[in-house]
Amino acid sequence: MTNLSEKFKKIHIKKIALIGHMGSGKSSVGRKLAKKINWDFYDTDAEIERECKISIKEIFEKYDEKYFRKIEEKVISKLFLKDKSVFSLGGGSILSHNTRKIMKKNCISIFLKVDIDTLIKRLTRNKNRPLLINTNIKKKLKSLNAQRLPIYESADVIITNSKNINNTLEMIIDKILKSYNLNKNVKKN
Repeated sequence: MTNLSEKFKKIHIKKIALIGHMGSGKSSVGRKLAKKINWDFYDTDAEIERECKISIKEIFEKYDEKYFRKIEEKVISKLFLKDKSVFSLGGGSILSHNTRKIMKKNCISIFLKVDIDTLIKRLTRNKNRPLLINTNIKKKLKSLNAQRLPIYESADVIITNSKNINNTLEMIIDKILKSYNLNKNVKKN
């Protein structure tokens, strides 16, 4: 982990990127965090669908994962130009060296860490995850975890988001606000 106080000074805490596996809660946490601190929220998958005018699943079906990753990198590069924003990055977006480099330079990164068994429970019925279609979900998640975990763990902050430790959405948001001293940005009701 980098020295957060130095990083805060350097980027003035204007961007937060949430990273982690599909089903880790990045969109739910990101949306609620952004609302609480009165920042914009961007889900990179939703932005890709908006730009391509088709679903992620259709992009994978029509083209392939390699094509999707190129589009993803381009969309994320544009999004990272926006200040006072919280970004929910697609699970595999961190595989791009370019994305990691831009994120490291411009964002505070938070890894929402979830154990494989919890991810399986969350993702079993979801038919919109192209990497999980017609495959053994547990085997695929273990494979993705082996590839991605070392990158995820290079995040500035790691927060566990599993039912096993009874983390609720509010508790996670509070941890993030305290980690970044963002309480001063919280909207007063």
